[in-house]
Order: sequence, then C-alpha cells, then structure tokens
Amino acid sequence: MFKALTHSHIYVFDQDEALDFYVGTLGLEVNTDADMGFMRWLTVSVPGQPDREILLEKPGPPALDEATAEQVRELVAKGAIGLLIFTVDDCRKTYETLLAKGVEFTQEPTEHFYGTDCALRDPFGNAIRFTQPAPRPHEPTSGC
Repeated sequence: MFKALTHSHIYVFDQDEALDFYVGTLGLEVNTDADMGFMRWLTVSVPGQPDREILLEKPGPPALDEATAEQVRELVAKGAIGLLIFTVDDCRKTYETLLAKGVEFTQEPTEHFYGTDCALRDPFGNAIRFTQPAPRPHEPTSGC
C-alpha cells in the first residue's frame, strides 16, 4: 500500500510573493520551480527534507474554472482553508525570530499537553502553526 506522503498543497494568490514569504521569511527551500506552460509548478520543502514538498498553487486552470478559483480565493483570504503545521526545536525562539522579521501572529506561543505552539497566517490567509513537541516521559526537558 502507501509508502509515504510526498506532496501537499496550499493555494496562494501570487507565487513570487509566496516564494518570498516561504523561502525568504520562513526559511524553507525551493524544491522545484518549473514552468509547465499551463501552470507554474512551485514547491518548497523544509531544509534537509526534499522528499516532502509543499506545492504553492495558484487557484485556477487547469484544476479549477475561474468561478471556482474565485470562491477558493475568498475562502483562503478568510482563513477558511489552507493549513500547514511544522515542528521546531524551540517554539519561543522561532516565534521571536519571525516576529523580528515582521511576521504577524494570530497566537503567541502557548503551552498545551502536546507541547508549545503558536499560529500565524501567510500573506494570503493560510494558517500556519509550529509546534515544539512536549518531551516524552523518558526524555529530559529542554528548559522552555
């Protein structure tokens, strides 16, 4: 059966702006940037994890007709669709680093039973969370 999840996607309205945010601000790496004629195939990955790609896709043809693409853009802008969750070693440090880069957060780092996480939105409305997982009972704490 299935061996791995290799690609997921989120909708973005401008792929150059998405590239600037996801690579320039968040620190992801470009995996593929290919002009396919009918669309631009633009994927990014967490550094060192090229086998797990996020497609930064513009809503529209060939996958969506224009009326549906407009509905998708409205939903993305409202934050109703689109979610990425990343893990980090130090949630508070990552938060401070991104805050210094001008990233606007929708939730500051908060402790939960599963760890510490926070939330932001990309320039288009997609939700992004990053989590510092709680140590397992046999693991030492990191002092957060």
